[in-house]
Order: sequence, then C-alpha cells, then structure tokens
Amino acid sequence: MEIDGKPYRTIWVEDPGKTVGVIDQTKLPHVFETLTLASLEDAAVAIEDMIVRGAPLIGATAAYGFCLGLNADSSDAGVSAIYDRLYRTRPTAVNLRWALDEMRALVDNRAPAERAALAWERAAEICDDDVEISKAIGRNGLALIEEIAATKPAGEAVNVLTHCNAGWLATVDWGTATAPIYMAYEKGIKVHVWVDETRPRNQGASLTAWELGRHGVPHTLIADNVGGHLMQHGLVDMCIVGTDRTTAQGDVCNKIGTYLKALAAQDNGVPFYVALPSTTIDWTVADGVREIPIEQRKGEELTKIAGRLETGEVVTVDIAPEGVPVRNDAFDVTPARLVTGLITERGVCAASERGLKGLFDR
Repeated sequence: MEIDGKPYRTIWVEDPGKTVGVIDQTKLPHVFETLTLASLEDAAVAIEDMIVRGAPLIGATAAYGFCLGLNADSSDAGVSAIYDRLYRTRPTAVNLRWALDEMRALVDNRAPAERAALAWERAAEICDDDVEISKAIGRNGLALIEEIAATKPAGEAVNVLTHCNAGWLATVDWGTATAPIYMAYEKGIKVHVWVDETRPRNQGASLTAWELGRHGVPHTLIADNVGGHLMQHGLVDMCIVGTDRTTAQGDVCNKIGTYLKALAAQDNGVPFYVALPSTTIDWTVADGVREIPIEQRKGEELTKIAGRLETGEVVTVDIAPEGVPVRNDAFDVTPARLVTGLITERGVCAASERGLKGLFDR
C-alpha cells in the first residue's frame, strides 16, 4: 500500500542477508518511523513490544528473526535456542508457531553452513505468499460487498464495521479484513468503514483509521461501544474482522471486544464475517474458549495513553488512579455460531469443521 505516494510493505530486507526493516507501529499515527532489525533479539523485542503486530506480520517477522538468529549461530543448539526465544514472544497468534515450524523444518536436516541462506530465501517466500493470500481474501470478500452494494439505493455506501486492525499494517500488504474494502474502493464501489477505537491500545483509532485515511477510503472513528447502537439503527450493513487463531470448528480468536460485536450483530441481523489466511487455522484446537491461550498484557496499556500535544510533542499520560488493579486480556473468542462466514484465500465457507475441511481438504 502507499504512504504519501510511496509504496510500502510492513517488512522488507534492507541489507540482503543481514538486516530487515519494519514500520514502528507503536509510533503511529503521530509519527511514521522505520526500524532496522539486525539480530534475533531485535526481532523478538519487535514482536513482544508490538512494534510489529497482527498474526500474519508476526509470522513474517518471526521467519526473518529466525534468519537473523542463524547469522549468529547456525548450530543445532542455535536452531533450538532461536525457536524457543521467538516462540515465547506472544502466545495467541498461531502464525508465530506456523512460521517457526516452517523455518525449523527447512533447516533441521541441512548442514549448519547452508542454513542461513536457505532461511533467508524461505522468509522472503513467506512474505510474498502472504501478499498473494491477502489479495485472494480481498477478491473473495469483495464479492460479498458487491452483493450488498447491489441492494442499496443509488448513491448509498455499503457501511462496514471493523474492529482493531486487520489491515495492511497487520499483514505484509493489503490486510485481511480490509483487503475486500480496499478492493471495493479501487473498483469504484461506494464503501464506508466504521472504525472501532479498540481499547486499550487504540489500534483502530491509531492504525486502521490512519491507513484508511492515507489510502483515501471513507471512514468514521467510533467509540468501542457504539457499534451495537449503529446496528440497531440500520447503519451497519456488515461486519468484517480478522483473527489471530481459528479453531478446527470455526471459533475465532481476535482482539478483545470482538465477541461483543458478534453478539450485537446477531441480535440485529447484521452479517458478521471473519477474514483469515489459512495460516491462522489451528487444526489441533476444537474449543476456542477453553483451549486458546489468551495473552495477558501489561496493565500500563490500560492505565496510560499516548497523544500529541498542540505543540506537536507526543507524550504518554496516566488516565487511571495510581496503583489501580488492572486485568488486561488482549483477546477474546467468538464462537462459530455467531460467525456468518469465514473469508479465506480459497473462498468463503461456513464457520464449521465441515466448512473449513471443504476448502482445505483436511
């Protein structure tokens, strides 16, 4: 996608075989900065501190982190240490494990001297594949937007509600939930996006609104609790969200608050779609509520907030009583029964074991 007319991916090779560049998403929307990752620890910290975030991008960063680790130590012990360090960065997004398994399987039976070069090639493939997957998700989701657009009076936009950021900032490019929206916009379909602020990190307000605005897509920022009210008044035509892990039964784990949007959508007859690459499907998990580990993040995310002063200075301030007890669950699980359909790179299917297996030959 483009930033001020310049095309960007969210992760790229800077010095071939040596360093990787990423967008520092913790600085958005106030400052656009890039960072250079030159070591395994750089990559691990980038994932832990959410400099990069979003399930597909976490996987891509982990793949390049594996490469950076091999540059320093390509022994068998080094491979195990690299895997373990990256694996413990974040617990919920299954793309992390998928990417690490891909990289380890690639190098396990290779001579240590061959491993780094092979890994750099595979990491690049993972990124390129992610872009193509996002495009395919976009095309499949576009058909759903087109169906709704055909029912709207002339001149009326299709109103899409999304939650958190499942945009191009969460992937290598295009996004998952936003890919159909971008493609509808590019095709000339009138579309408008309701952007949930997504507390506590405000990833809707800081990331989704930023990228939609930079691309020119009409959108409106709303507080997290406004969505149900808008649905009651017929102002939402469909919901599209992303997911960090999808179970074999079709449950979806996404940013905290997604479950409440799904409940409101069901109560108001609003279609609720989840856009996902197949890499987020965890075929080993059946019951999302009981089996998916939910990340508990630092309380400061809830008690502090960053903002820009009139002077342009960006500062962090306290918004809660000092010393208040905090529980900060980063994700929740939406049961398959609340999901209208899953938008994947292979098509749209029911949120069920049968639906998923029909697309992915399991």
